[in-house]
Amino acid sequence: MPITRTIDNAKAERVRRVADLASRRSRERYGRFLIEGPQAVREAVSCRPDTVLDLYAEIRDMEDGVPHDDATPPRFANDTIAAIVSRAEQEGVYVHPATAAVMRRISPDCQGIAAVGDLERMQTDVQDVRFGERPLVAAFWQVRDPGNAGTVIRAADAAGCDAVILLDDCVDVFNPKVIRSTAGSLFHIPVVAMDVAAFFSWTGDNGLATVAADVYGVDGKAPVELPQALADRDFIRRSKAVVFGNEARGLEPGLLRRCDSMVRVPLYGKAESLNLATSAAVLLMSLAMSSHIEKM
Repeated sequence: MPITRTIDNAKAERVRRVADLASRRSRERYGRFLIEGPQAVREAVSCRPDTVLDLYAEIRDMEDGVPHDDATPPRFANDTIAAIVSRAEQEGVYVHPATAAVMRRISPDCQGIAAVGDLERMQTDVQDVRFGERPLVAAFWQVRDPGNAGTVIRAADAAGCDAVILLDDCVDVFNPKVIRSTAGSLFHIPVVAMDVAAFFSWTGDNGLATVAADVYGVDGKAPVELPQALADRDFIRRSKAVVFGNEARGLEPGLLRRCDSMVRVPLYGKAESLNLATSAAVLLMSLAMSSHIEKM
């Protein structure tokens, strides 16, 4: 698609609507979501260009004392932004050059580049999830903090998980802070929201063992230490979904009882516990590395 005229009015209706996508109500109203910053926009354009409707990129207002005008090609703020714009043009995305003031109005966190995505095109049905040779799914129950949600999605992506499942009342995955925290991983891996009952039905139908990440266990049933679990070849080979709990409360007893087994990350120092993001990264990466070593 062609590069459009430069947007220089920070109070324009188009600019206001894009900025309003920081609100969940506006995202639901317009069926759109906001993608902020070079890394997230680059991954969206590279991996899911079908979901990107518009791209807004900051121009240099002045260069050698000469103001920008629409008679000459726009000079974008830096080489990183220019490279993303070039890729977006190749993918047929509408590119809107904009002044620094307009970009600040769209988002103070966008670092000179932002995009608008299509919510419907980003929706993934759990039945469309495709598994690899040795399926591994990461599930998170009632994760409420946007930064945590984005970080655990990034960890699941790094571990090669086939999907991320957000269970029950989790933060909106299209919250701009969630998207920033995924560092682009939202556009690499399916992320599906569902309730607990549907989750256990789905895992059962697909032969996935459910493994709870828990410290204390329930009803006298203690979790297995992670090193012990990693030494069990049958456990490593098994197709599985690992379930992590809420940041403050962990997993509720009823949900723990429904899981096939439990695993905990041992602590060798004096720290009382690990936070959700660290626990997820350690456990998922340990499973991924053990699985890859076992296949060698």
